[in-house]
Amino acid sequence: MKLVKILLMTMLVTVIGFESQAQEKLTGQQIIENVYYRETGNDATSDLTMTLINSRGSERVREIKQFSKDYGKEEKSIMFFLSPADVRNTSFMNWSYDQAGRDDDQWIYLPALKKVKRISSDSKSDYFMGSDFTYDDLGDRHPSEDTHKLLREEKLNGEDCYVVESIPKEKGYMYSRTVTWVIKDKWIGMKKEFYDEDGDHLKTLSVEKYDKIDGYWVILHSEMHNVQKDHRTIMNLKNVQINIGIDDGMFTERMMKRGL
Repeated sequence: MKLVKILLMTMLVTVIGFESQAQEKLTGQQIIENVYYRETGNDATSDLTMTLINSRGSERVREIKQFSKDYGKEEKSIMFFLSPADVRNTSFMNWSYDQAGRDDDQWIYLPALKKVKRISSDSKSDYFMGSDFTYDDLGDRHPSEDTHKLLREEKLNGEDCYVVESIPKEKGYMYSRTVTWVIKDKWIGMKKEFYDEDGDHLKTLSVEKYDKIDGYWVILHSEMHNVQKDHRTIMNLKNVQINIGIDDGMFTERMMKRGL
């Protein structure tokens, strides 16, 4: 009788263990939400070097100063092009909203026109300043805009990752789907594949370097590779400062025209 009791207890513990494991298993939606809501600080500034490399290996290098601030329900960011001369004083501003279904507001200032231009929804698929990032890529896509499915778990560059497929709910969106490798304990999208409207692989975003700065995980080096055009955009961050108290006046059209 005692043996039967022990066997029953063992089976019960095993069943409870399996149930708790099943409960702990995250869905694709929860994983992407963890990435979206990852803590990044109240505000941040950094120096950004954007390097464009074409299929022949020719490079164009652009130096940028950028600022961002989290207001809770919305996040504002602005970048100022410092060099070379042909893009100097160009600025770009993005306001992202933590509200399902609300698109980002985006503006660009072109000094030759001396005018701030609002980026329309029809232009979100255009590529930004000759890079491999569209205007839409530069914003924060809300998790509710896609259907997310956990495909598998695997290691990538020594990190344990969730692999999540995201399919847009909106018809006619520029990407038919994306696949993201998310680092489990850091909630960083380490790699992301983009597929065009025909379902063909269009480009891949790879995060090459990240570090914890003032308690927050920050992506320091990433590369977007358009495999169809064999064109690359490398983003390299330095001099990152977090929670320095950036003034609200930084994120205005007036500041876009004025520059740094």
